[in-house]
Amino acid sequence: MSLTYSSMLALGTELIPFDLSNTATRKNFSSDELDNSKPSLVMFICNHCPYVIHYHSEIQQISLDYKEQINMVAISSNDIENYPQDGPKEMRDLWEKLDLSFPYLFDESQMIAKAYKAECTPEFYLFDSNKKLVYRGRLDKSSPNSDIQISGEDLRSALDNLLNHLPISSEQFPSMGCNIKWK
Repeated sequence: MSLTYSSMLALGTELIPFDLSNTATRKNFSSDELDNSKPSLVMFICNHCPYVIHYHSEIQQISLDYKEQINMVAISSNDIENYPQDGPKEMRDLWEKLDLSFPYLFDESQMIAKAYKAECTPEFYLFDSNKKLVYRGRLDKSSPNSDIQISGEDLRSALDNLLNHLPISSEQFPSMGCNIKWK
């Protein structure tokens, strides 16, 4: 594991289109299928990263708390030849175990991760209903083996402010985690 920080895609960037295999359903899922009346949360994650595993329960809770209000999509872009635990079957198995219902997409070509300038797992990108990036970065300031309790406060604050038509703080912090495993 190599600790890496996100590169912080520019705020205002338009949602970058994708059409990837949804490992949860075994069908492709396209960004065109997102409900345009809702904000969209795009997460770059993977199965094996301890930073992502650290946040499993908070990702589950966010998916429940905001289910009706936002679109959620997770994307894994890791090289599965060298990291087979991040393969489509393993992704589907994890989704079933975590009882998550939003799409978990496999970016086999890694082109989507590159387009989003994703560097690590996890990374969180929040787009408003006009498909403009309003938040990118970390879930909160906790990390594995830290004494800081998981709260999701950074992302939840952005979500709550967006949904309540309040300003989102421009003070946003990069996410940190395992580097994306490039081919």
